[in-house]
Amino acid sequence: MARILLVDDSMLMRRDLKNFFQEHGHVIVGEASNGEKALSEYVLHKPDLVTMDITMPNVDGISAIKNILKSFPEAKIVIISSVQQTNLVYEALLSGAKGYIVKPLKIEKAIKTIEAILNE
Repeated sequence: MARILLVDDSMLMRRDLKNFFQEHGHVIVGEASNGEKALSEYVLHKPDLVTMDITMPNVDGISAIKNILKSFPEAKIVIISSVQQTNLVYEALLSGAKGYIVKPLKIEKAIKTIEAILNE
């Protein structure tokens, strides 16, 4: 069981991710709709894993990854995004994200990616 922070500007996507993770035995400790709120939620909850969308208002996911890792280098962050732009995904991974899952989620692949990151 992992404690997870969900970061996505879509309330529907956060709901779907929440259901997905809860069905697989994880606990959602917080949610954020942009990268700015992601940092404050991380500070508050210190989750085991953060799911991060790339394209969000105010502070995007790549900036949020950098901001979280600046203060918490041990943070485990996985990108969950429908963005197919290879350069943004690559930049997110270079910024410190541990992996990338494409929306819509393919359940088996998502579970394997999450478990690998949590077990690092």
